[in-house]
Amino acid sequence: MEISFHGAARGVTGSCHLVEYRGRRVLVDCGLYQGGRELDEENARPFGFDPESIDYLLLTHAHLDHCGRIPLLARRGFHGEIVTTSASRELARIVMLDAAGLEEEEAARATRRARRHRGRTEEVTPLYTTLDALNALDFFGRTASYGEPLQLCKGIRVTFRDAGHILGSASILLELEGGPRLLFSGDLGYSGRVILRDPNPPEEADVVVMETTYGDRSHKSLQPSVEELYGAISDTMRRGGNVVIPSFALERAQEILYYLREGVESGQLPASLQVFLDSPMAIKATEIFRRHPECFDGDALELFRNANDPFDLPGLSLTRETAESIAINRIKGGAVIIAGSGMCTGGRVRHHLKHNLWRRDSSVIFVGYAARGTLARRIVDGARRVRVFGDEIPVKARIYTIGGFSAHAGQDELLSWYRRIGLPDTTYLVHGEPEAMSSFAAHLKGSRVVMPELHQGYPL
Repeated sequence: MEISFHGAARGVTGSCHLVEYRGRRVLVDCGLYQGGRELDEENARPFGFDPESIDYLLLTHAHLDHCGRIPLLARRGFHGEIVTTSASRELARIVMLDAAGLEEEEAARATRRARRHRGRTEEVTPLYTTLDALNALDFFGRTASYGEPLQLCKGIRVTFRDAGHILGSASILLELEGGPRLLFSGDLGYSGRVILRDPNPPEEADVVVMETTYGDRSHKSLQPSVEELYGAISDTMRRGGNVVIPSFALERAQEILYYLREGVESGQLPASLQVFLDSPMAIKATEIFRRHPECFDGDALELFRNANDPFDLPGLSLTRETAESIAINRIKGGAVIIAGSGMCTGGRVRHHLKHNLWRRDSSVIFVGYAARGTLARRIVDGARRVRVFGDEIPVKARIYTIGGFSAHAGQDELLSWYRRIGLPDTTYLVHGEPEAMSSFAAHLKGSRVVMPELHQGYPL
């Protein structure tokens, strides 16, 4: 029996953990590294294990840094079974296909650039293709329901518990006959959020693999964040500019729509507000949200029962086509543009940044985590100029960073979740920057705390 760590080890992205037990190999997540060029190269390197040897892949949720290398895993020989919740299965499909499309576009762009500037004739190949993503979908097998044990095979049982992070997200309890109970936190949400239920951990586990994205700090309460959002939008409207909100397509976009609707209904935002959801993936994800009320909390369910769509508001435009997205950039003021990606590493948001970052009357509002090396992080950290599509753009727009909307639990909520489990024998800290892990580790008493390095393994 052994556990090894092949992603998100002393880093925030690329979650991938392997459990070996009696000849069976169970992988938990297979995510993409997100950030700078070095991480792009890390994605293409060997996994640290033989993909063909994996029997089961348990997917905690459908964010790219947890499912984004599944097509590559399949391309390199994986032919086991992928198990996840019904909502995560639907979301992972659109996430992986979108990522494959972006990989193909970026490879084509890099090929054109190399030919133009360096005279190279060979093509740059994408990490994986749309066909690879479609092939990977064939390996999704049984779906898990929250709280209902599922027998993977003889001696291995798994239970998915609501993690409250995004739609369908789960913490995973892996029970090995004659061995320890392993709990993988996945990414955790926090109590009291709109739309989703609160995280629901099991009562005990022997070994915990714990995320620490915000292990060194707690979030401010949500209501001041909502008021700050309304204030930032209203101030930008008075200045005559546009608001650009880089947003993750899953959960964050839907949550922002929820609060914009509430702001208009309460009169805190103008009824004439123009809102553009400029993300085909976010639009598809919103449709998937509507199909999975089993994940909702009581308030969101009540809205649906009263035929009041929580994600709709009068001035909302859904821009699926590229031409519609381009047309938004002709609007010089009064628009709220929600576009992916949240870390500005791809997607349509970069076009909107190119057209608005240099304008003093516009604003950019960051409502989620920005990993080191990303365009979002450079802007948040105060860069005066940034490169977008090869052009140097001065940063003159007003920049807001509103942390209360994070889908990740802060330190206080992480500790609350952890303490509900009892006292594990061993706690492995993953999915966090080293200083966040160290800060969180200082609060864990009585359990052996380990911060594994990449590809490091430990006996169970």
